[in-house]
Amino acid sequence: MTATVHDVAILSDFRYPGGTSASIAAEIRAQARAGLTTVLVHVRSPHLKQNRPFHPLLTELIKDGSAYLAAEGEEVTARLLVVRQPRIFTEDLKTVPPIRAGRAVMVLNQAPGDAGDPARYYDFAAVRQRVQGYFGAGIEWAPISPQVRAEVLRADPGATLTGADWHEIIDGSEWWTDRPGPVSAVPVIGRHGRPDPVKWPRTVPELLQAYPDTPGMRVRILGGGELAVEKLGRTPANWEIIEFGTREPAEFLRGIDFFVYFHDPDLIEAFGRTIMEAMAAGVPVVIGEHFRPLFGDAALYTTPEGVVPLVRALYADPGRYRAVALRAREFVEARFGYPSHVARLADRGVRPGAPSPPALAPPPPPPPGAVLLVSDNGVGLGHLSRLMAIGRRLPGDTPVVVATQSHGALVAHKEGFLTEYIPSRSVLGLARSGWAELLRSRLEYLIELHRPAVVAVDSVPHDGIVAAARAHRGITWVWVRRPMWRRDTGAEWIERRDAFDHVLEPGEFAAAADEGPTVEDRAGVRLVGPITYLDPDELAEPEDAREALGIEPGRPAALLQLGAGNINDIVSPVARIARHLRDAGFQLVLAESAIATEPMPPVEGAQLVKLYPMSRYLRGFDLVVSASGYNSFHELIAFGIPSVFLPNRETALDDQVSRARFAAAAGAALIIEDPDGPDLDRVLARAVRADVREALSRRCAEVAPLNGAADAAGWLAAFIDRPEDAR
Repeated sequence: MTATVHDVAILSDFRYPGGTSASIAAEIRAQARAGLTTVLVHVRSPHLKQNRPFHPLLTELIKDGSAYLAAEGEEVTARLLVVRQPRIFTEDLKTVPPIRAGRAVMVLNQAPGDAGDPARYYDFAAVRQRVQGYFGAGIEWAPISPQVRAEVLRADPGATLTGADWHEIIDGSEWWTDRPGPVSAVPVIGRHGRPDPVKWPRTVPELLQAYPDTPGMRVRILGGGELAVEKLGRTPANWEIIEFGTREPAEFLRGIDFFVYFHDPDLIEAFGRTIMEAMAAGVPVVIGEHFRPLFGDAALYTTPEGVVPLVRALYADPGRYRAVALRAREFVEARFGYPSHVARLADRGVRPGAPSPPALAPPPPPPPGAVLLVSDNGVGLGHLSRLMAIGRRLPGDTPVVVATQSHGALVAHKEGFLTEYIPSRSVLGLARSGWAELLRSRLEYLIELHRPAVVAVDSVPHDGIVAAARAHRGITWVWVRRPMWRRDTGAEWIERRDAFDHVLEPGEFAAAADEGPTVEDRAGVRLVGPITYLDPDELAEPEDAREALGIEPGRPAALLQLGAGNINDIVSPVARIARHLRDAGFQLVLAESAIATEPMPPVEGAQLVKLYPMSRYLRGFDLVVSASGYNSFHELIAFGIPSVFLPNRETALDDQVSRARFAAAAGAALIIEDPDGPDLDRVLARAVRADVREALSRRCAEVAPLNGAADAAGWLAAFIDRPEDAR
């Protein structure tokens, strides 16, 4: 008798009451819809002491035939084995289920520990030894999120993990409720989840900031509310507490206006499934900044203190409220929809009717010759944009991988790059030594995975980067080092130049005003022109740009782009600038950085846009008021856009002031030296004049340098075929 070959076998303890079982249920449904068969293999987890029943979602799926439950000891054959919940393997299994599978994946849906103890929940090395002993050394280890990935690497820097996370999935159509705005007479803040003390803010003040005891506002809690009440010592009059499991989450979400989730700072939240569910249901989500690598700009980020002002502002603006809800829905469907799961199964050979692979084996390594582009965690997108500008001009057959510490990882992904996210030291809150080790191990893993011939680093040479470079001397290491550093800064970084084989320096229009330490370190440095992401012929024509941005024809338009808002307060001068330009008859567009950590407040008479690259639409504007960071500055000069520079004086290395002053002295731009004084009105009074703007454009056309990105790409590409020239 021929044994049944299932498409997917899922091994776990199916009694888990929370996200683990909900995740398994979602994957079973996705597999059934795709015509794939699923067999469930139940093993008991040693840390679930109570004799619980199976999760009701899984029970229903077994009843309706979406999944087949294997009997204890039954031999199971499957094309792919998916193992969930590493805590099952904190002790030896009493009986190892007899499973034969072509490939296997261990989904790490929980971090080994938390901020206080990296092995609080399980010893990763011990779990790995058991799992490989049971299912073979070729099993893939797939973190469920960047947070889990970082914690696993903190516990075991040498761990080999999959390049892409095995993220949660959801069917948005089952959750979505179309709402034109808030559904309640007063703002209703809500949250749902299993009861656990670490799922709540640690201190009483933070708890009441996130879930306020405030007149004119209500709080509704499904699951765990009794723990918050115990912490407070009372039940606030405006709180409604619903026992966990007594109401379906989808029904609960239909009755709240905002989903707010803050927890104990020691907790490493593996994913945040309840956050994803709220987004899919059309409820705006307010969460902490550490979730940004997962949810990008689909959520709203703040601190507990910022919850009430943000909720009140969004509640009062139904149009923005709906826009936030629609953006989140689109994000969830694109990133976490069922098709994403079917695609990752197909990558492992699991398709309807596909033959079973003959044996469990890791995928073959990629061919050597890739270029790995490593960017720092800049407050803006400068580091990342320069590398992407080079990457998109490398020869078409060159494998290009972007590894970035920036929240702009989503931007790189959308621009078509294979993107690896490395959580930064500030996101993880690690000490310098711990961060250096994690960064080194992560880079070495990416080198092993992608086998690059060239690693180009647009970053200061952190300890982890230097260690990885010195350990892999068979690769060409290039430091892409932007000039124009502030005077008397960065000498310690210059001293680390010998860790690299070469230094590539993007050009600087204001080079004559450069007084930073890179000026004295040019021997052997490869110089190219200023690097911009786009070339002039890639910009939209003025009429097309205006139509795309909704700018009315026949009236002048101005763009305000003052940076990411992550260094200092960029909002203060915006209102004065906007008022002056409105009074002069200009339409206003306010550019919000794709990685801004705080949403920009509304500015009267200005529409807010969040696009990348914003430079594509610059010809639709008659005037731009901008910070003078490297990328924006050189784009505006190169494309001949009349500009007023408002330099950021709080940058660590970048000398924006000298850059802007040089452009003004060259007649290519204007500068506001003191945005808090009369200088702002005086400069803008000149900028709004048509003759002044025409003169600025003409001068830019006379002095604008050519884009150096193609030269940089060609120079890097030479080292792919000629590694002997690396030194």
